[in-house]
Amino acid sequence: MSKKITHSAGNPPLALSAAGIESASALPLPLKRDLIAGLEKGLQVIEAFDQERSRLTISEVAQRTGLTRAAARRYLITLTHLGYIRQQDKLFSLTPQVLRLGQSYLHSARLPRIAQPLLYRLAYSLQEAASVGVLDHDQLVCVAAVSAGRLVSATLQPGTRVPAFFTANGRVLLAALPQPQIEDFLERLQPEAITVHTIVNKERLLLEIARTREQGYAIVDQELELGLRTIAVPVRDFRGETVAAINISVHAARIAVEDIRESCLPALLKVQLELAALL
Repeated sequence: MSKKITHSAGNPPLALSAAGIESASALPLPLKRDLIAGLEKGLQVIEAFDQERSRLTISEVAQRTGLTRAAARRYLITLTHLGYIRQQDKLFSLTPQVLRLGQSYLHSARLPRIAQPLLYRLAYSLQEAASVGVLDHDQLVCVAAVSAGRLVSATLQPGTRVPAFFTANGRVLLAALPQPQIEDFLERLQPEAITVHTIVNKERLLLEIARTREQGYAIVDQELELGLRTIAVPVRDFRGETVAAINISVHAARIAVEDIRESCLPALLKVQLELAALL
């Protein structure tokens, strides 16, 4: 089964970011009159394109966004005029200009800029791959990554999104959430077996998250990709709040699952302390 690496709009938020963890219910709700509906819908049109459907018709965009066909057409024409979308016959697709939106975050956000030099040192000292990720809704988003010359996985790239429940970084971040949010996450979760190792039983997932919280790290063995093993620890700021997760990814042929803790955890914990002092 091929894995879907993308993101979906409209999921209830798990608000965990470089600013720290906040309960979604604790965030102040904006007044409707303060929201710009056109901007919201325009971004929804951009988000309608993904790995599985990179080219869409007007009707397909309308169906995916909940817009009328007439409204979807106008948004597509506007985004094409601005250079974010191109049209070929009746099909529309995103242009590389959309990457400017992600680059604005990577260039301006403090976490990726601080983490990147430490990731280089971590990855090259172990000759493995390292990455930092944050939660966005129910997905893990990679915000910084270094491969140390070894291509371990195509998912270890800035901007890549994967379901949080079967990644080490994701479980570390889920373990940092209040218990009611974890239970809400599992209630709406529809886990899909990506490999034969993927844990899809919700009770077992809850135990894995609890174990991660207790021991302070997570190890995931080939649940996202066959041959990919990862170990992750939380990234905390000076207040002790979890703001991200950092991991080491190795190929199963190089390090056995029972050896990954001894091989990689000490270096991860050292970087964890350094990042806490900088955040």
